[in-house]
Amino acid sequence: MFLGVDIGTSSSKGVLVAPDGTVVATAVREHRTATPRPGWFEHDAEQVWWADFASIAAELARPGIAAAGLSGIGPCVLLCTADGAPLRPAILYGVDTRATAEIAAQTARYGAEAILDRCGSPLTSQAAGPKLEWLRAHEPEVWARTRRMFMAHSWLVHRLTGAYVLDHHSASQCTPLYDTRANAWITDWDLVPELERPELLWSGDVAGTITPEAAAATGLPAGIPVVAGTIDAWAEALSVGVTSPGDVMLMYGTTMFLVEVLASRAASPRLWGTVGVDPETYNLAAGMATSGAITAWLRDLTGASFEELTAEAAAAGRGAEGLLMLPYFAGERTPLFDPDARGTIVGLTLRHGRGHLYRAALEATAFGVLHNLEAVRAAGGSAKRLVAVGGGTRGGLWTQIVSDVLQQPQVVPSHTVGAAFGDAMLAARSAGLSPDGWNPPAHVVTPDPEAAETYTRLYGLYRDLYRSTSHISHALA
Repeated sequence: MFLGVDIGTSSSKGVLVAPDGTVVATAVREHRTATPRPGWFEHDAEQVWWADFASIAAELARPGIAAAGLSGIGPCVLLCTADGAPLRPAILYGVDTRATAEIAAQTARYGAEAILDRCGSPLTSQAAGPKLEWLRAHEPEVWARTRRMFMAHSWLVHRLTGAYVLDHHSASQCTPLYDTRANAWITDWDLVPELERPELLWSGDVAGTITPEAAAATGLPAGIPVVAGTIDAWAEALSVGVTSPGDVMLMYGTTMFLVEVLASRAASPRLWGTVGVDPETYNLAAGMATSGAITAWLRDLTGASFEELTAEAAAAGRGAEGLLMLPYFAGERTPLFDPDARGTIVGLTLRHGRGHLYRAALEATAFGVLHNLEAVRAAGGSAKRLVAVGGGTRGGLWTQIVSDVLQQPQVVPSHTVGAAFGDAMLAARSAGLSPDGWNPPAHVVTPDPEAAETYTRLYGLYRDLYRSTSHISHALA
């Protein structure tokens, strides 16, 4: 059997999978994300990452585990001593926006075009490089003791095996430290020369084997291989078969995340360009700041259940009887990169109720997906095959609205276990198995051609609405 464990923003999940892809057991651990100041998001590596992993591993451990795979939120920045001891809590991915001054300074230092050309992505809050420079400037005593940098999965790999490694995909999100053309660390822009760089591996490469000490702490067999792993969204894409050029994962969660597989490298100032989890593969990625977060906000605001709101939204019909929403309730990531964008609702009348608002929210996220896919195609992607994953796929209305807006079908896979399932796939590959058939399609969401005219008109208004109101949102922000 093969163990996969994923460390998420608010919970961690583990899965044990048989060689034929059967899920033998799962385990989940909830945890808290610290927000010591507005715009700061942190995890304590010992109390969150290691505690979750050790607890999940102990629950799932049993004879027959042949290999383990790991993934986690990223890109994160965890500063450690030379022996891997954490010196402070880890700074999380793009939700942490503390390093805005460093983003501007590095962009001016190296040049926006040069960064995009070498690294594949512009410098944004998603990048690891500015956060490293923020730590050096603001916490010099910690920095003086720092020798190594980790992400969630790479630190766990180190705890389990002693190896100091990072997969190429995760390294490609350490902008501006990694060259996506050369698949190597950048040496002439040596942003943080004090730090030892981890050895670069591909996600499915074996990083090492579980030490006797790690085995005693987790219950896992000593000596079994552990693969290098990767960032969670890319493990989730792998878990649902998004592996061929033109495949796109649409992840319906608290935020909406998109990953397209490319045959050749591409870069866009409006997206994230990365290398893939496998050699000679590349990705374009996009992410909305809020999607499911808005539906949860409406549920909490109204006191209604998701089932009630979904039924009322279905009854409201296309266009929610004249409502239009911008889903920028926490700013927006791609393709706007506008942290000061704000949620906007236009067209309200006394006739409208909670179901109309819920419908407008679902349609707003669908328009956001279309906006991102237009950017992907403009950058060289094709977005030929869409695969829907995540909790938002349940119930059917949201995925139907997205397909109607895009006028494209979406494949919904049999297993929606998440990134941990992809981690188990990577572990199985290390044992010489081919897990390609582990997750067959469950059904396909087919677009309604009669929706095309309405949603084409509304999408034009959606794009106009941001252009018309952004100056007001910025002033209010």
